[in-house]
Amino acid sequence: MRSMLLVLFCTLALQWDRVSCQSNTQQHLVPVGNVWSSGRSADVTLNRNGDECDMVMNLSASQRCEFVKNTPDCTSDEGFIKYPWVTFCLFPPNLLPLVITLYVIWLFVLFLILGLIASDFFCPNLSAISSSLRLTHNVAGVTFLALGNGAPDVFSAMAAFSHPQTAGLAVGALFGAGIFVTTVVAGSIALVKPFTVASRPFLRDVIFYMVAVFWTFIILYKGHISLGEALGYLGLYIVYVLTVIVSAYVYNRQKHQLNGSAQSSGREQGEILQSDSYREIQSGSIQAHDGEEYEPLLPYNQSTAQIFLNAINPVDSRTWRRQHWSAKVLKVIKVPVEVLLLLTVPVVDTDKEDRNWKRPLNCLHIITGPLVCVLTFQSGKYGLYLIEGEFPVWVLTVCIGVFLSAIVFFTTTNNHPPRYHFLYSLLGFVVSALWISTVASEIVSVLHLLGVVLRLSNTVLGLTLLAWGNSIGDCFADITIARRGYPRMAISACFGGIIFNMLFGIGLGCLLQMFQNNNVVTLEPEGMLCWVLSGALGLSLVFSFIAVPLQCFHLNRVYGIFLLLFYIVFLIVALLTEFRIIQF
Repeated sequence: MRSMLLVLFCTLALQWDRVSCQSNTQQHLVPVGNVWSSGRSADVTLNRNGDECDMVMNLSASQRCEFVKNTPDCTSDEGFIKYPWVTFCLFPPNLLPLVITLYVIWLFVLFLILGLIASDFFCPNLSAISSSLRLTHNVAGVTFLALGNGAPDVFSAMAAFSHPQTAGLAVGALFGAGIFVTTVVAGSIALVKPFTVASRPFLRDVIFYMVAVFWTFIILYKGHISLGEALGYLGLYIVYVLTVIVSAYVYNRQKHQLNGSAQSSGREQGEILQSDSYREIQSGSIQAHDGEEYEPLLPYNQSTAQIFLNAINPVDSRTWRRQHWSAKVLKVIKVPVEVLLLLTVPVVDTDKEDRNWKRPLNCLHIITGPLVCVLTFQSGKYGLYLIEGEFPVWVLTVCIGVFLSAIVFFTTTNNHPPRYHFLYSLLGFVVSALWISTVASEIVSVLHLLGVVLRLSNTVLGLTLLAWGNSIGDCFADITIARRGYPRMAISACFGGIIFNMLFGIGLGCLLQMFQNNNVVTLEPEGMLCWVLSGALGLSLVFSFIAVPLQCFHLNRVYGIFLLLFYIVFLIVALLTEFRIIQF
């Protein structure tokens, strides 16, 4: 429904823009360097972040293609597809509404792919790494599992911070996701299952998140972030992790002294575990029972070819009939992508006896995994590099992969994984991370193009489309787990995830940008909307920090309704500010 409304909005906006452009066609425009000039200098000025590509909609339809080709800001996106060139050069001007509609559908597909990689490939490998390192549930919950849950947000922020003209997307997405989670998700949980929240973990998470938001507010007010401040974001998260570990230790110690036993997992999970820990209840146990139901009664040995074909088949014919038609449609859309990911990303499953060892496929992963790395890193810049001007890097990668793959194939068996099988989780982690980064770059590029065409700021696109796309899956998952009787776990996952996203998204994104350019990254707010967004997020956190203790930490339906109304009012004010109906 949201996509249909957005398409309708896009079509109306484009029709209005086409009329306005036709009225300006008679004006004389000449290129001066990379800036095109006209008689209306006020209309052809750079936007707040100096993005020259925004000027393309001020030109006539016949001049847009040439402008896009000669403007660096229109060709500097990190994605593989050059959307400005496709929009203004490949398609005729009268099909612009159709092109934007296709972009909206493509954006929906990209979000599906992003969630698929994170849930089915990135998170399982992170879980396997934490198991190999023998981390406790608390440490794993706030480190590896938090990274798995926040991977789409973090990588989207890193992709947005890669260029100054899209930095507003990162700020809008991180702040927008924060206010969406703390109001819509938390309010929905309170509506579905009123409960008493664990006091100390709740206060701890809210305080740390308020510190992160206030710190970001100061950075935006200054207009730049230094190397020490970027490292401070990462340092603050380390302090948060240590606080979680110490609080868990103190809690276990006190409970052990009071009860005379060491059993403290029940309530501790509700208070401490974060991120994807609740998914073990939601999906892991169900899949385990399904797997036991369909296990063969008598063991049999499959051939190497059968193992390979079964391993790359993403459709389970035994459960296909029980799925809803909507789930089948989504599955059909995701099948080609799943096959590609199965061929390139190894997955180590510690819950299975064989740890998901598939000898022929895992041998192929030694070739395809590194190949994906060199072809996706920096948009394939290094993969296509010629060694001494003659030998491509990707060919060298394939040759080394074939050699190592042959060694593994002839020194292992189909039935027993080798001792070094845990290394595949590291390879799967790297490859899936690069896949996520690639998809996130495409999402940022599409949103940047939509902002240029619809004349919307990156901040409003970040707080709406990008924030919704990255958070809607967690929203439904949290509500589902609350309905199953685990509201404390759901609310813990809400706050723990957004703390990680805020600190790592800004800290790591700016840090990588500093390594590429200089020791200072400029963060210029895009008008009043950025301050409205940060003020609304801070106000919602302060309200929760005061109101929840006054209610004895009981979240009832009235509190949930208030949070939902707060988000609706915020969204209306933000959009009215964006369209300059409200001016401060």
